Amino acid sequence: MTDRYVLDFREIDQTQVTVVGGKGANLGELSRIEGIRVPAGFCVTTDAFQRIMAEAPSIDDLLDRLSRLELDDREAIRTLSGEIRQTIESLAIPDDLAAAITGALARLGEQAACAVRSSATAEDLPTASFAGQQDTYLNVVGPAAILQHVSRCWASLFTERAVTYRLRNGIDHRTVRMAVVVQRMVFPRASGILFTADPITGNRKVASVEASFGLGEALVSGLVNADTYKVRDGEVVARTIGAKQLAILPSPAGGTEEQSIEPERQAQPALTDAQAVRLAQLGRRIEAHFGRPQDIEWCLADDDFHIVQSRPITTLFPIPAAAADGENHVYLSVGHQQMMTDPMKPLGLSVWLLTAMAPMHEAGGRLFVDITRHLSSPAGRAGLMGMVAKSDLLVGDALQTIIDRDFIPLRPDEAPMGPPPGDAPAPIETDPAIVTELVERSEAVLAALKRDIAGKSGPALIEFLLEAIQEHKRFLGDPLSTRVIMAGAEATWWLNERLQAWLGIQNAAGTLSQSVPGNVTSEMGLALLDVADAIRPHPEVVALLQQAEDEHFLDELPRLAGGREARDAIQAWLALYGMRCPGEIDITRPRWIERPTMLVPAILGNVRNFPPGEAARRFEQGRREAENQEQEVLERLRALPDGEGKAEETKRMIDRVRTFAGYREYPKYAIVSRYFVYKQALMEEAGRLLQAGVLREKEDIFWLTLQELHDVVRTGRVDDALIRRRKDAFRSYQVLTPPRVLTSEGEMINGAYRRDDLPAGALVGLAVSAGTVEGRARVILDMADADLEPGDILVTAFTDPSWTPLFVAIKGLVTEVGGLMTHGAVIAREYGLPAVVGVQHATRLIRDGQRIRVHGTDGYVEILA
Repeated sequence: MTDRYVLDFREIDQTQVTVVGGKGANLGELSRIEGIRVPAGFCVTTDAFQRIMAEAPSIDDLLDRLSRLELDDREAIRTLSGEIRQTIESLAIPDDLAAAITGALARLGEQAACAVRSSATAEDLPTASFAGQQDTYLNVVGPAAILQHVSRCWASLFTERAVTYRLRNGIDHRTVRMAVVVQRMVFPRASGILFTADPITGNRKVASVEASFGLGEALVSGLVNADTYKVRDGEVVARTIGAKQLAILPSPAGGTEEQSIEPERQAQPALTDAQAVRLAQLGRRIEAHFGRPQDIEWCLADDDFHIVQSRPITTLFPIPAAAADGENHVYLSVGHQQMMTDPMKPLGLSVWLLTAMAPMHEAGGRLFVDITRHLSSPAGRAGLMGMVAKSDLLVGDALQTIIDRDFIPLRPDEAPMGPPPGDAPAPIETDPAIVTELVERSEAVLAALKRDIAGKSGPALIEFLLEAIQEHKRFLGDPLSTRVIMAGAEATWWLNERLQAWLGIQNAAGTLSQSVPGNVTSEMGLALLDVADAIRPHPEVVALLQQAEDEHFLDELPRLAGGREARDAIQAWLALYGMRCPGEIDITRPRWIERPTMLVPAILGNVRNFPPGEAARRFEQGRREAENQEQEVLERLRALPDGEGKAEETKRMIDRVRTFAGYREYPKYAIVSRYFVYKQALMEEAGRLLQAGVLREKEDIFWLTLQELHDVVRTGRVDDALIRRRKDAFRSYQVLTPPRVLTSEGEMINGAYRRDDLPAGALVGLAVSAGTVEGRARVILDMADADLEPGDILVTAFTDPSWTPLFVAIKGLVTEVGGLMTHGAVIAREYGLPAVVGVQHATRLIRDGQRIRVHGTDGYVEILA
């Protein structure tokens, strides 16, 4: 019977997490690696923990109450978790269980000094490390003390920080159990942490060693500035020696104590370079065994390294699988170009990959483009760097860092980089009919899709979709569409460069492109102002919207005075734009037409903040400002040497911007329109699979690729374990921040702005829409939480087209992600909003409600108060 309660490390491997917890399983596995020294020990199993919990029925009620608490109810969490800990610690350990523990201790040596460590079943796992969430006790001596500290470890499953961590990560308290590790103490000269990948940059080729004198708790608790060593390819490539004023050492009476380090030793290195290299080599052996980068706790005693723990590093951004070919690769983030850096679910990823015009690679729920070929070719490198220099300075700087390191060597171009075979395309005429033709062609293709998909189900539906996606790609690849987009972009760049050089006007294209015709995204924002006009005169409708909590509010509107008119206005808007939503490139995201409550805050804000007719007034004001700017620019140019020629050329470019810039937003609208047709058909199929008992819930299809869904539809079988694994992986991806540029070594390179002309404390970014504005910062991460007043400045992570309805209510824009031609920048210019994008960590550095000044012409933000 006692075997249930105690297992020696040598009896344990990493498959036994449910029995010995994450820490115990990892220690058992470490003990099996040749050449790795692990101090002897045993685990008190989760069966023992469950036996103890069964001794106190009152805990059930406390757990029920705990599970109902909100994350921000800190006082209640503190009180309830304290009650549970006190109950567990007060329980007497049954005699047979105590005998099992003390018997295992006798095999280590009854009076041996031991470390007693918690080992929870949701701890030290590949997707959540839980490091430091439960308790550890050092230098515990004697059976009575060991038993007492085992009880304390059981209770530490319910420390306030552990309970809060589980609430934040959506982990049920009842599903987590506690084992306890009892391990012979090592009394080290030095100890610390080894990361087998650089935890700051993510580089998998660089090991990072942190070291201090005495026990590692001084380092973990932040009492000392540790020595750090960076090790690559068998040599120390960087080191920093910290001022180590304190050490934690074993106390003769048991436990530990702080001791001051003699001044002459404080600046001495805790390790030699040779020792740091040897430790890194041991780390590589452990990493190879576990198959992923590790966070390793080590001790140095008698010139031997002892490993006392190893867990996965859960904060590293994954590397695309294609990088495993042994060659150097450089990947560019797709999300930073699409203004959606959140992770996507597998169905969303697979549909986007199938429709993408360039090969893409998945990592961390995000997509990346491999730009290695471009960087290795002289012509490709020049073209790429020229493009990013105009659009995203942070990406440009990151790529320059890679070029300076010679990470991707240049190879001679295989053939001269001249025009492609055949005649080069003639320059596109500045003709609005070209845009009209493209839009009409797109609408016809969409109508055909809706007609042809009707009634399809089962394998035939998926096969139809796979073919429809190829048709989708043919439309996206229309050379005329690409030429129109590039014509607008090139004219924008031309105006900015030439008018800066000739007249000293920065970002001149901003004002000149206000209220361009045919921009479907800016029209969407203005159209929501018209919806507010239909609602504003009817107080009962406004009151109902203020209380709207579910999607049935549209059905309730007709019974109110003015409600039918309001409903018709909302539904007409949804008919045009309801297929859109935040993160719309992920087909699994809920669309506005599926969840119209997401729009209610923006509608109410428009009702509250604007008079009737605001949409038309806004558009006309922007058109007049652009016209006035054009006249002023042309008059100033004519006064210059060769002024008539300059003015004539500039007028041609202004006409091109105003003819073609609006179309820049249309292809995305067309893509998302098709996506919603795909989604409606797929959700109907999911309903059939649910009825047939194949799926547990319709949304389970979101965790499958389109190809996998094809198999499910054909076979009537689904892998529930695969869906669970993907949900767990997605949760881990949500806490990761994707880099702009990622290398095959895992290094995340985000670039920097190389500027020294800014006021002290200014936050630098990319100037994308001219003007200067002061106002209250509203830091908003979810559009549904927007509560904006006139004069507010929106500060957010990124703005895809779905954020446009908020732009009518603000005076300026600051984002963490973006470039000159990304959606937020284009719309900011059209609405005449000063905007700075690419401001790193803006949502953390600027507090909600602070007064800030946005310098949209010069590319920086000042925090005023």
